[in-house]
Amino acid sequence: MSWFNKYLSVLHDTVSVTQVTDGSGHRLELETALESVWSSVSHAHRHGNTTMFVGNGGSAGICSHSAIDYNKNGGVRAIALNDGAALTCLGNDYGFEYVFSKQVEFHGRTGDLLIAISSSGGSVDILNACTTARKEGMSIVTLSGFKADNPLRKLGDVNFYLDSPEYGFVELGHQTIIHAVLDRGTGWNKQTV
Repeated sequence: MSWFNKYLSVLHDTVSVTQVTDGSGHRLELETALESVWSSVSHAHRHGNTTMFVGNGGSAGICSHSAIDYNKNGGVRAIALNDGAALTCLGNDYGFEYVFSKQVEFHGRTGDLLIAISSSGGSVDILNACTTARKEGMSIVTLSGFKADNPLRKLGDVNFYLDSPEYGFVELGHQTIIHAVLDRGTGWNKQTV
């Protein structure tokens, strides 16, 4: 087996055994959870609400890409809260740990959905965003990796966890999950099967 085929095999294995839990820590079936998240996204949109994405670094890239895909391909209101000017302003005025929570406080409202992405599940700015989202009456979906006991994994209504210590596999897995939610919601399965 070539190194690239081995790489793809590890990626496949990492994503296919994604662990999903609800807000009480009870296990959910992966496909059921994916459909549930799309239901939350579309429900928020139908009621005039917005899906907000937060993440740092590579996860911020996933957020930007996903928000525009959800707008353009999914026809739903979605934004990524990683504008450079907003991050530097809020980081300067409040501290980096509040760059997302302040935006959720400013823009979030009951019925919105926060999708929080952190490979480590321990980024304080992401954890603070979830705490603020909960106070605002928002629903929360988390995507994390690395350690099974990471704190982000306990903060969502739906929590996706990829059991890998590797950034690449966790980030690619998160992107795959986010796309699977959108593609399932927009009928990909019906078109190709």
